Amino acid sequence: MGSCAAVQALAVMWMVAALYPVVFMARPVEALAANWGTRALHPLPGDVTVRLLRDNGFDKVKLFEADPSALRALGHTGIQVMIGLPNELLAPVSSSVAAAEQWVLQNVSTYISKYGVDIRSVAVGNEPFLKSYKGKFEAATLPAVQNVQAALVKAGLGRQVRVTVPLNADVYESLDGRPSAGDFRADISGLMIGLVRFLLDNGGFLTINIYPFLSLYADPNFPVDYAYFPAAGSPPSQASVQDGNVLYTNVFDANYDTLIAALEKHGLGAINVVVGEIGWPTDGDKNANAANAQRFNQGLFDRIIAGKGTPRRPQMPDVYVFALLDEDAKSIDPGNFERHWGVFNYDGSPKYNLRLAGGRAIAPARGVRYLSRQWCVMRPEASLSDPALGGAVGYACQYADCTSLGAGSSCGNLDARANVSYAFNQFFQGANQMKNACGFNNLAVITTSDPSQGTCRFEIMIDTGRHDLAVASSATAVAAASSAAVLLIAFLGLVI
Repeated sequence: MGSCAAVQALAVMWMVAALYPVVFMARPVEALAANWGTRALHPLPGDVTVRLLRDNGFDKVKLFEADPSALRALGHTGIQVMIGLPNELLAPVSSSVAAAEQWVLQNVSTYISKYGVDIRSVAVGNEPFLKSYKGKFEAATLPAVQNVQAALVKAGLGRQVRVTVPLNADVYESLDGRPSAGDFRADISGLMIGLVRFLLDNGGFLTINIYPFLSLYADPNFPVDYAYFPAAGSPPSQASVQDGNVLYTNVFDANYDTLIAALEKHGLGAINVVVGEIGWPTDGDKNANAANAQRFNQGLFDRIIAGKGTPRRPQMPDVYVFALLDEDAKSIDPGNFERHWGVFNYDGSPKYNLRLAGGRAIAPARGVRYLSRQWCVMRPEASLSDPALGGAVGYACQYADCTSLGAGSSCGNLDARANVSYAFNQFFQGANQMKNACGFNNLAVITTSDPSQGTCRFEIMIDTGRHDLAVASSATAVAAASSAAVLLIAFLGLVI
């Protein structure tokens, strides 16, 4: 996801916990937080995105890295920012205090002092202890955290900016299925204890990413109702588990409290635990659709607005919804759903109805500019038996996002011609509607008639102009710009 790169351990998702409340400061009712990912070929402009956040009551945002466009747009807005230090920087920052000081100067101090960005925390690494990384980042994480903390103190930001590490739920487990027996994963137990102790001693906090969807994605026999928050007055899922005097009715409560039990076991129960990522995708898998996402996220939003936490932590912590917007340039190694986690579409339009405090509906983005109202489709006289067709579609989907075409996805029921047209249009839009990008060996043609049908939306991309590319200097912005450049160049290899 921004980091949900691995399917979380199913055992964690089935856990339950006894009732030992710890009291923490509750966040203001109605306050919302979101992950703002920027891996898109045509990203929603920063000022439009910030207005979208504010219009919908989001007062906190998490960035996966120091994206200049996003950070500048967040200046003087009152939105509190968590900024990420990517995994690839853990090694250099861990080995050099000077490197940490330089990173803090460039990505934290400058944006606070020069642009008025309200940066409140630095997320050092992103799920660095994932099993799938095979220990690659384990040795560097704690030293990097220590050096970043030292750099913040030296910069005079030790009180204002806290340090955290976002972790995947696979860092803890319960061998007998009860969270009261929960503990850190055996191979990293010592590392986890040392990390959390340092965070606790230095005013930091722990961040955990929880994805009930991934339990369902990994196991077709996973009890579906247990993945969602039960509606008021409805009977609990048959998968609910009684542990002592507590009935756990959903994955989130069981998962979060399992971590709390593990922390308490090692005398670390005083640490504040923030939920860094949680959400539900809308495409790219049979369980990823608007109806399921609406069901999950409405339950989540209701809990956040009500301030209702878990049995062990009755007051809801900060919860960063994953994600604000879809990102069509993200890696799909975890699954095709990876590009579809947004509560909003790529252009800031709502995907489904969500009620905010007082029953108010979420508001769409304002001031979005689009490219021309035109699409690239399969030429009517072209034949499905043309030997060049398969290669053309494959070429289009190599450079553009075709993840909505999979079985069970929003465009999975298109007929053959519409399927081809969708692929052609994605390439055409990604290439800024350049005329030559709708050639495909004379198999395609530009039309002004919207070919969208049913649940399948044929997109028109955002007109980003030159603004976002002009300031692209962060790793994310450069990656997106590079992808766009590749896409724009790619069509030159086609025989027009």
